[in-house]
Amino acid sequence: MGNNESIAGGQKAVPAKETYVWYKKFMREYPSGLQTLHEFKTLLGLQGLNQKANQHVDQVYNTFDMNKDGFIDFLEFIAAINLVVRGKMEQKLKWYFKLYDADGNGSIDKKELLNIFMAVQALNGQQTLSPEESTNLVFHKIDKNNDGKAITLLGLTFFFFFFFTK
Repeated sequence: MGNNESIAGGQKAVPAKETYVWYKKFMREYPSGLQTLHEFKTLLGLQGLNQKANQHVDQVYNTFDMNKDGFIDFLEFIAAINLVVRGKMEQKLKWYFKLYDADGNGSIDKKELLNIFMAVQALNGQQTLSPEESTNLVFHKIDKNNDGKAITLLGLTFFFFFFFTK
């Protein structure tokens, strides 16, 4: 596969030389070839967080741990880097949706959305709106039939497209 070849979803693959550099760094930091949750938090400087923020970081880690063995190996690490650095908006939205759909039922309900805003506020500090106000605002914009139920991937995609591409 050449450097300009695409991989699943039309995403550009990380060039071989760059992959090798990442591999050397990864193995130098994690000689076992596995990164733990604690090491992940240390790498990102996310120590001493409150419970909500910790839960959010744990969820992020678990979405990158694709084989669910409790560790991030190099292939999972490079896939995460590839998504974050080279991923298309659609791929990133699917990843965010998977991250925020905590119960895995295919939709994000009001409680899950509230947890998102509480975690983001815990990570970023005080915001203008409370997590509850943010949740209500988003649901007001997305929940067009006013049933108070859930956001689907399609709804989330439309929301991001409409509000963030203008």
